Parts: sequence; structure tokens; C-alpha cells
Amino acid sequence: MKVVLQRVKEASVTVREEKISEIKKGFLLLVGVTHEDTDKDLKYLVNKIVHLRIFEDENNKMNLSIKDVEGSILSVSQFTLYGDTKKGRRPSFIKAAKPDEAEALYNAFNKALRTEGIVTETGEFGAMMDVALINDGPVTLIIDSKDR
Repeated sequence: MKVVLQRVKEASVTVREEKISEIKKGFLLLVGVTHEDTDKDLKYLVNKIVHLRIFEDENNKMNLSIKDVEGSILSVSQFTLYGDTKKGRRPSFIKAAKPDEAEALYNAFNKALRTEGIVTETGEFGAMMDVALINDGPVTLIIDSKDR
């Protein structure tokens, strides 16, 4: 699994001109699933994300986690994270998991975040979405469960 994590002041998802989810302070996660991913990948990412210390403390040091600041998460499925652009001009998505596999792991990922006590909103799996955010910092990280 691969996640692009953006620390945000706010973020929202709109589908078919209707805002379906929004958060204030927290993380916008773009979540990609490949066909090789397992429950171990999911658990690794959840643990990493909820304990990352990338919010400032009283001394302006990145020393607080999303739990510490009582932030929220907006999680958006993003199969294009596994787009391969090495050949030609059109990306290949053969590394992305099939939709049914990806949706099951994506839903389990979000459930695990909620189990950690993090308010977790989502986009709509497989839909065309408009994602809006105000990036805080900006702070943007890429976390790949294969890079442990």
C-alpha cells in the first residue's frame, strides 16, 4: 500500500456536485492499493500514520501526532498511485489491485484508523471526485508499506 499524506487545515470531497465529506485540522490521505498488499501492509501504515509526529508543539517543533492534536483524517482511494510511466506516454495501472480487492483493503484500512480513535471520513470508492484542501505547511509525505 502507498499513501500520500498531506497535513491540512481543512479538506473535503465532492462527488456529482455534492460535498460528501469534510474535515478540519488533520490529514488528507490518498491511498493506493497494489495486488500484493496484505493485512500486514495495512497495519504497518495505520500504525505509522497515527503515531507520526508532524504537528507543532508549543515550541514550534514537529513533535505531536494526529492523536495528540485530536485531528481528523479524510481518506481518498487513489489507484493512480500505482501508475507506471516508464514506457510511452500513457500510464499503465497493472500494479494497482483489482477494484474488489482494493476496496476491501481500503475499507479495512479506514476501519482500522477509526479503531485507533481517529475520526475518519472518506471519499467514494471508484467515483470521480473533486478533492479540495488547504495544505498546512505545506507538509506532504509519501509512505509505502514496502519501504519498511
